Amino acid sequence: MRERLFAALNARAFYGWTILAVAGLGIFASGPGQSHTFSVFVGPIGRDLGLSKAAIAGAYGVATLAAAFLLPKMGRLIDRHGARRMTLVVALLLGLACAAFGAVGGLATLALGFGALRFFGQGSLMMNSANLVAQWFSRKRGFAMGLMSLGFAASMAVHPPLGQFLIAQFGWRWAWVILGLATWLILLPPVLLLAIDKPEDKGLRPDGEAAPAAGAAPAAIDGLDLAAALRTPTFYLLTAGWFSMAMLVTTLHFYQVSILTAQGVGAAIAARVFPVSALVLAVSMPLVGRLFDRVRTRHVFAAGLVVMAAALFGVTLVHDLASAIAYAALFGLNNAFSLTMFGYLMPRYFGRRHVGTLQGTGQMVAVVGASLGPLPVGLAFDYLGSPTLTLRLLALVPIACALAAALYLRTPEGVTHPEHLE
Repeated sequence: MRERLFAALNARAFYGWTILAVAGLGIFASGPGQSHTFSVFVGPIGRDLGLSKAAIAGAYGVATLAAAFLLPKMGRLIDRHGARRMTLVVALLLGLACAAFGAVGGLATLALGFGALRFFGQGSLMMNSANLVAQWFSRKRGFAMGLMSLGFAASMAVHPPLGQFLIAQFGWRWAWVILGLATWLILLPPVLLLAIDKPEDKGLRPDGEAAPAAGAAPAAIDGLDLAAALRTPTFYLLTAGWFSMAMLVTTLHFYQVSILTAQGVGAAIAARVFPVSALVLAVSMPLVGRLFDRVRTRHVFAAGLVVMAAALFGVTLVHDLASAIAYAALFGLNNAFSLTMFGYLMPRYFGRRHVGTLQGTGQMVAVVGASLGPLPVGLAFDYLGSPTLTLRLLALVPIACALAAALYLRTPEGVTHPEHLE
């Protein structure tokens, strides 16, 4: 049946677009492991288990940090066994983790549950989805990654209200069981029937380029392994920028309502600007992807970091509805850059051959940044009474990374790339 589906779909259009749809569904299905879904469960969990918000946030942060250090192992498994097989395993385990999360009984089991959901959902499932798209697209990779990331925007729109509805109807524990079952129903059939690791597995080439002539040797898949990548300045320029982006995006997500209300904006307005960011995110992701495909990568990477700095500075200027909407639009654009970079940068600079291991290591760095990000602003609230100065100083971090990237970021020797991107 898989062969018949492949033949029918590939006869109509390049099969990579089918892979892209499956990967976007994978990004959407990662919702139970994402912060926007957890947000509606914090209150019910705290009341049921008798835990403060600080205790829950602490368990969440520690679990996220611990899960980050397992991601390089998942990357190596993807390189060894293929993204299709590992996506099936991860989807099964994410569903089980959801069901188990509904049975947590205290702080320790809550932290373990958070860790499993973050590792399988936010970490592994997103990584597997990005790996599939990275293998099937090269010249159009940025655009494809932008389209794939629409699954994240859809999850932001669907999972929080769905979680709220399930809590109201069945309680928070059964809500997690239902989310786990939904993950299986949504993701397992298309991965089983449609996912294929690489175009070369079916005699195709990335982007739908002409396949090798009959009898010709198949084109080699190039790429540096992790040890070789670690010997290049490119790896450290990328991960420094990625670390700062993940750190500061998480900070703004975590404290947006607190920052805006501290500046005199009503709590209702502060919460209602989230849909503005989601709309701008959805509209701008394909456009950002096009930029990555058509403009020198180091310049687009630097531009994304400058947008991050502008969002950090801009949030300190919000004082009414109009300025809140303007900031929310800027933050949505910032999220579009960060989500597109997520799957684009490692295969672009280090090739496809070992992209799982490299992506896992890069994502580990990003998740560590996300875990540490809220701390400086939290300390500023507690000890300075205002986060304004801290946010403006933090804006200097992505500016420095942008300058370094624009001046020094280059493709390492031994990795092929489209000339116009260099």
